Amino acid sequence: MALAGLGHNGGPTLESGGSWRRHCWSRARADLLPTLPLEVLRTRVRRAAELGLDYRTYASVRAATGHDVVAFLFSSNALRVMPGQEMPADRSDRLGRIGAERIGLAQGRLAPEDLLAAAQGLLAAAHPAPRPFAGWSEQRHLLRAALGRIPSDRVILVGEGWLEREWSQAARFAACLEADRYMRAG
Repeated sequence: MALAGLGHNGGPTLESGGSWRRHCWSRARADLLPTLPLEVLRTRVRRAAELGLDYRTYASVRAATGHDVVAFLFSSNALRVMPGQEMPADRSDRLGRIGAERIGLAQGRLAPEDLLAAAQGLLAAAHPAPRPFAGWSEQRHLLRAALGRIPSDRVILVGEGWLEREWSQAARFAACLEADRYMRAG
């Protein structure tokens, strides 16, 4: 009889009993996942709709953070607001239907007060966005200031492009969604 090598758990080899092992692993995984009562599931489906998220995205955020989403942070790029322009009607309609706090991040030459004016009361606040290629500590500081007392793991950033995805990582947001995907979902 040959001795098992280092790191071997003494179980059967991978070559034998593959279907049984798959069954065992599937069963063990299913036993680890919680079974939600139907009313809790219905409540979460309703909450996902209030937030304008599909249930799969909402459930993955809940599973990853353990918390509900309480706010959205929108870049001015995601809202399609440039200096001297109003927000497009489709973006305004979408913002008006979100059942959570909405905060804007003014990018480039756009001032936060101009973003608020373009949003016509649909944003609770607006703050300057981190400058391009800012270090993570600077990004985190500006983004935390925009959130105030809201924990970052309860916030979803809606943005456009890799710079904004980097903000999400720096501030440890619950998720980062591409603007076109989020605006189309509702």
